[in-house]
Amino acid sequence: MATLKAVRGTRDLLPPETALWNRIEATARDVFARYNFGEIRTPIIEDTSLFSRSVGEETDIVSKEMFTWQDRGRLRSDHAQSLTLRPENTAGVVRAYVEHKLGDAGQLQKFYYIGPQFRRERPMKGRYRQFSQIGAEVIGPPHAGSESPLRDAEVLEMLATLLDELGINGWTLELNSVGSAADRARYNETLRQALIPVAPKMCEDCQRRAVTNPLRVLDCKVPEDQPIIDTLPKIADSLDDDSKSHFAAVTAALDAAGVPYTRNHRLVRGLDYYTRTTFEFTHGGLGAQNALLGGGRYDGLSEAIGGPKAPGIGFAMGEDRLVLTLQALEAAKPEKADAYIAPLGETVNAAALALARELRRGGLTVELGDGSFRLKKSFDAADRTARRIIIMGEDEVASGILTVKDFSTGIQTKVPRAELAGVLKTPGGK
Repeated sequence: MATLKAVRGTRDLLPPETALWNRIEATARDVFARYNFGEIRTPIIEDTSLFSRSVGEETDIVSKEMFTWQDRGRLRSDHAQSLTLRPENTAGVVRAYVEHKLGDAGQLQKFYYIGPQFRRERPMKGRYRQFSQIGAEVIGPPHAGSESPLRDAEVLEMLATLLDELGINGWTLELNSVGSAADRARYNETLRQALIPVAPKMCEDCQRRAVTNPLRVLDCKVPEDQPIIDTLPKIADSLDDDSKSHFAAVTAALDAAGVPYTRNHRLVRGLDYYTRTTFEFTHGGLGAQNALLGGGRYDGLSEAIGGPKAPGIGFAMGEDRLVLTLQALEAAKPEKADAYIAPLGETVNAAALALARELRRGGLTVELGDGSFRLKKSFDAADRTARRIIIMGEDEVASGILTVKDFSTGIQTKVPRAELAGVLKTPGGK
């Protein structure tokens, strides 16, 4: 019988790597809380029309990458509803905003989410068919300030803070504006016309996108296509005065906050709902596919799915790429336990468990050995998993004086049980 394995494009996350995932998520939650964001959890299954109406029928996500099926249900077998595993979370968040009439409160709604998304893509390094994203959205009625360029700048400043606190140094913020819906449509047509004579010389994907979704041509990474793309019209030339003023206010606020950025005229992002500000944070440690996260403003998304006018801005970051970046920066050394308790003989096992319970309740991370182990085996296991080893034999149980060795210094000391927790919490064991 063949051995069962994880489905292609998915994977198991195992210790110690999961510790890094937990640290990333804990840091994100902490930063989001300081900016007054609350967590939202939407279903991983949505009506397919949510994505076709918001993301766009001609995007690669909708046309090629979604996991979709027909569900006839149990009560109405004559009616098949098309369902999709969510390929991205912004549309679901806005759907929840509309469905629950959150705009009636008349205030900005600030959400963050952490969870799995699904796309039928060709798996590669840092890219899976089931992947986890961390994202946030700011949305609300116009009178609540949801259209303000200050919201854009605040989100970008928050992301700079998050990456800094994760220990990701050397990031680059790339910034652009795709203007209003009218600006975007005007540029889309300008680009379509400019591509007619040159598209036949480009890659197969660009030839298709030149007809179905010209903006996506600007995302092409094929080296041979780059000289052609560099000659194409820039969207900055299609912006009206309001869009130019909005973008200038975003960059002025970033300048005041000391957040560095570069203007990337090719950064238009291919999803239909984007308007005005678009952005990506990139890092050289990821190679050619160097984007850490991306996002932008989506002022017409609520109306596109049948809701009220509710401008918004948001982003999503793939956790896999964050993990790869931290590992490349050698900032992901596995955390070791505070101590490893090595009972000398099986008769001491119960006392060792009692000591482990006591230390764990005091907030320490403790690994528990077994009295059947030889002392050398206990030392080897402790050195791999903990910063210190506590040797616990019958004499230690009787006297209450424990032998503690610190692996970083090689120093072995005798410690009274009452002082043990304090010693373990002190760097160097002093």
